[in-house]
Amino acid sequence: MSPDALRVPLVLVPGLMCDSAVWDPLLPSLQTVAECRVADHGDADDLTTMARQVLDNSPVQFALAGHSMGGRVAMEVLRLAPARVTRLALLDTGYKARAAGAAGEDEARKRQALLDIAHNQGVRAMAAQWVQGMLDPPRLSDTALVEAIVAMFARKSADIFARQIRALLERPDATPVLQGIAVPALVLCGRADSWSPLSQHAEIAALIAAQPLVQVIEQAGHMCPMEQPQAVARVMQAWLGKA
Repeated sequence: MSPDALRVPLVLVPGLMCDSAVWDPLLPSLQTVAECRVADHGDADDLTTMARQVLDNSPVQFALAGHSMGGRVAMEVLRLAPARVTRLALLDTGYKARAAGAAGEDEARKRQALLDIAHNQGVRAMAAQWVQGMLDPPRLSDTALVEAIVAMFARKSADIFARQIRALLERPDATPVLQGIAVPALVLCGRADSWSPLSQHAEIAALIAAQPLVQVIEQAGHMCPMEQPQAVARVMQAWLGKA
């Protein structure tokens, strides 16, 4: 049997305006135990389409990890084809639909404000503002890290940003999916994640009856796979080996 045959097929799903750069720092460690591929959302503007694209481009059965919006896509994959997912990791993500009333309208306004910057000043200018609230504050002085995130966003257009915002604003409630998870699951969050906070991940973990592995990554915010890749990779390796 070849070494590749012993590795777990693992699909890694990036989040809003992200690409393989989110996962690249983890790959040297993950590839020792997993055969990795990174999903691409293309120009999809809803989570179901994104999930179907993942399924169309994945093995018959595979482990699945999603970061941020990618976590929501991963849950939609599980809803559509639960028998194909052998284990699930949710990183810095959420599970509720957009709130009704004023709270939901406020979210839409905040996202529209960023979209306006992307259209009027360029995606790079939007990303430079967005990133300020996405990292553990001390990491904002890491110019290489900040530039990697801003450059990643700038590789996509304002039109793609608009499409992905539409997908997020119309997201479904994933509570039933979480309650039905029966495979080894990981729920992971950066301690300084102010966008998808620890309390939200505690709710996610509590909904999963299959006793998920729960991990808080220190000195990391919403972009913890890029902020602390070695720590995240170690936890994911443990998850991939969990019976």
